[in-house]
Amino acid sequence: MNKNLRLINNLESYVDRCDKINTQISHQNIGWHIAHSCKVINTITQAITQSDPVKANPKFSFKFYFVLLTNNIPRGKAKAPSFVIPAKTITKEEITIEIEQAKNSITSLLKAGRGHYFTHPIFGDLKRNKTLTFLAVHTNHHLKIIKDI
Repeated sequence: MNKNLRLINNLESYVDRCDKINTQISHQNIGWHIAHSCKVINTITQAITQSDPVKANPKFSFKFYFVLLTNNIPRGKAKAPSFVIPAKTITKEEITIEIEQAKNSITSLLKAGRGHYFTHPIFGDLKRNKTLTFLAVHTNHHLKIIKDI
């Protein structure tokens, strides 16, 4: 099974605790972190599948390789774009739908051409394989927060 699908399954295992919050760790509850992780996967997959590989302009990004090497996104250092921020109150049903969409998105992403890409606001253009790696690191980042909560 693909690493990203395993991570989504791990997120799914926390759905029953979606209302739990610990403001010393995060101002958002577990459900918010699950939904956010899935929204990122779904939004990025949509961008990649609609991209024109000819227009990709990947460049070396020290920040990206630092994140890859450490397998860590520092907490509180970046702000997510508004379109991947879930509603303040989100139901278990909505979270479950986001999870299923994320699983389908990863399956679609694995079928996308290697040259397809999306433009990350900090890391620049990331082709499919680097995107899969980024998504794993990002999802793991939120899983760590969920476990700490």
